[in-house]
Amino acid sequence: MTYQADTNRYKEMKYNRSGRSGLLLPAISLGLWHNFGGVDTFENGRAMVRRAFDLGITHFDLANNYGPPPGSAEEMFGKLLRTDLAPYRDELIISTKAGHRMWAGPYGEWGSRKNLLSSLDQSLKRMGLEYVDIFYSHRFDPDTPLEETMMALDQAVRQGKALYVGISQYKPDKTEEAIRILKELGTPLLIHQPVYSMLNRWIEDDLQDVLQEHGVGSIAFCPLAQGLLTSKYLNGIPEGSRAAKPSTFLKEGDVTEDKVAKARKLNEIAAQRGQSLAQMSLAWVLREGRVTSALIGASRPGQIEENVAALANLEFSSEELAAIDAIVN
Repeated sequence: MTYQADTNRYKEMKYNRSGRSGLLLPAISLGLWHNFGGVDTFENGRAMVRRAFDLGITHFDLANNYGPPPGSAEEMFGKLLRTDLAPYRDELIISTKAGHRMWAGPYGEWGSRKNLLSSLDQSLKRMGLEYVDIFYSHRFDPDTPLEETMMALDQAVRQGKALYVGISQYKPDKTEEAIRILKELGTPLLIHQPVYSMLNRWIEDDLQDVLQEHGVGSIAFCPLAQGLLTSKYLNGIPEGSRAAKPSTFLKEGDVTEDKVAKARKLNEIAAQRGQSLAQMSLAWVLREGRVTSALIGASRPGQIEENVAALANLEFSSEELAAIDAIVN
């Protein structure tokens, strides 16, 4: 049956302006880092993307190497665009990235013009798109002049292959330098994508101040610390969970008793707020409006529904914030 999006999809979702740009992003965005690869079930991925869009999630975040195997998440999303989302293309914000290892040889990773623009061409082909809405430098390259990396992002926009550009995981000083270079080139930096959660607060030191000063948005990835800030691990590592599987990301050793103890205490505060731990964790990332969007992952549609429901309560009392700080610091 032909997919028809929910006509009420924009009634409940909250949309935030990315810095001082003209672009609004949903407070909750869906990342396709996990569970959308060639090893995963297409129909489950389809169900999640459909449910996300029906809930007002207009932003879908990818990268060239998402899978596994690398590239297969973009291929799956390209199929979903053809079968379900093509009529809604102008309602979607689709992003991709380049910089991590993608193909063999000296040009398959990092931040050279050669790598970034070649990778973008490959990504567009996999997804069947003429352009992406946001193209990111996925990581800072210490061996390539930052001017070259930023000039590649600028070129992608001038070629009509991207509407906006972003960077991910750049430190504050390099972020400020990237902002300056892009401004001089005439392609402003739209957004920064850092890892950020109650268990990883590094962006609060300087990065958030840099972004605010220059009018750049931010989208936090891993706001749930890959599941540690959900109910999943409160009673140990369940069979079939991410930590129980072979992975280069969340490993069994990452689920420490100290982190689980913190999660249990945080869960008590969440319960008092009438939220799940995941919902409170997302609300905390979005508190005070300093983060434009929280980038979630999911393995089933129900998780997306739960996460979007976090938007019903984004306010924290000073006592709640102090109690959270006492637990995580």
